[in-house]
Amino acid sequence: MSWTDICAIDDIPLRGARKLKTAQGCIAVFRTAENEVFATSNTCPHKGGPLSDGIVHGQSVTCPLHNWVFDLETGQAHGEAGSIATYPLRVEEGRVLIDASGLTGRTAA
Repeated sequence: MSWTDICAIDDIPLRGARKLKTAQGCIAVFRTAENEVFATSNTCPHKGGPLSDGIVHGQSVTCPLHNWVFDLETGQAHGEAGSIATYPLRVEEGRVLIDASGLTGRTAA
């Protein structure tokens, strides 16, 4: 894995998200109320809603357009036939690092 520092954990609001632009497209980086951090695709597969604008609750996010709910750990939609990509993250000394090895290949969003 190729870990890249993307931000301080405090740069992500509790129960909120930040959008990260990569060569693979936009990624949403979420922080739960329990201070857990997850990274997923920023685009809902249903209607293309920006998940970084969604509501974070527990380990899930609700799409702001049509209320699809996704598990932040697995990417699986709750009660729907769909999923989003997830990306490995870790937190070290208050900094959020993402595995950048799978984030190359396309033009940045």
